[in-house]
Amino acid sequence: MITVAAVGDLILDEPDPAGFLAPAAPLLRSADVTVGHVEVPHSTTTTEVSTDVPAPPADPAALDALADAGVDVVTLAGNHIADAGPVGVTDTVAHARKAGMVPTGAGANLTEARTPAIVERGGLRVGVLSYNCVGPRESWATSRKAGCAYVHVLTHYELDYASPGSPPKTYTFADPDSLDAMADDVARLRAEADVVLVGLHKGIGHTPAAIAMYEKPVARAAIDAGADAVFGHHAHIMRGIEVHRGRPIFHGLGNFVTVTRALTPGDGADSPERLTWAKRRKELYGFEPDPALPYYPFHPESRNTVVAVCRFDENGLVEAGFVPCWIDDAGRPVPLPEGPENARVADYVASITRTAGLNGEFVRRGAEVLVAGAGSTKESTA
Repeated sequence: MITVAAVGDLILDEPDPAGFLAPAAPLLRSADVTVGHVEVPHSTTTTEVSTDVPAPPADPAALDALADAGVDVVTLAGNHIADAGPVGVTDTVAHARKAGMVPTGAGANLTEARTPAIVERGGLRVGVLSYNCVGPRESWATSRKAGCAYVHVLTHYELDYASPGSPPKTYTFADPDSLDAMADDVARLRAEADVVLVGLHKGIGHTPAAIAMYEKPVARAAIDAGADAVFGHHAHIMRGIEVHRGRPIFHGLGNFVTVTRALTPGDGADSPERLTWAKRRKELYGFEPDPALPYYPFHPESRNTVVAVCRFDENGLVEAGFVPCWIDDAGRPVPLPEGPENARVADYVASITRTAGLNGEFVRRGAEVLVAGAGSTKESTA
């Protein structure tokens, strides 16, 4: 039997990245395969082409610290991967490989971006795919342009009652051709791998518990096409968990190591875009970062996080669950031993799962929390 661990967003944009990873490194190294999502480009280029909230490139050497901490596979399909242009994309892929990790989700063209990462452990081939569901279009790869793999999600606003100027209802759904392309990739990988995992960069940022309309259908489509588990990230705050056909969908693993000053105005060199974002963050999401943590500009609840854990044997998924963690006052995710703090984070996950109307149910086993009904011997009809 092998163990696969997965963590959410990784932004290693402060000195001593190894120090931020140190408390979690023993847990990450103990897994046979550990998957993490690299949120920003890692490059020495000074090019900035972002049409989103600016995210400057991080030091390529930080990827060595990530590999040393036990990460084997990095998913790269996200809204910031192309912020430093094509060079930033291809540099990130190259530096990840040089560090000894296998990247997926981005590349010099769309074919490369849709190519899975495949590693072999314990006689099992583990395949990972990665898709950006949140845009912007500029981040997407094409046949002749570097970028990321993607699922094109459409947004429609409709005023459902006679009150012009009132808040509309928001409908979101995946473009069918884009969704079919993802499903085809998953089905092809299913034919050549024993374990199939899909990373989806998705969700509503900085907002507790919320699941947008498109998220469940896209994640379930990946399971229906043959995925054994789906791992979400992007919202920078945790999401709940559901079980579909006996397979776990972690709708959002939240932050892991996400240390950056790129979203914190006040260093004397602020861009208009960063100042605008700081203002909009409070208007849209109702919080301001803790001034005591200038390199952690995220929602207070985002300090609840987890390491997802799935175990497989030759017959498929045996069990799935997570290890509760807490991001400490130094910005480090710390796995929690069995006890009150562990239970508090586990209860948080259960609470946001219920609030979102998801069907996840949980059973505690020591420091781990198992997802009931997730495993190859039992399928859920939910």
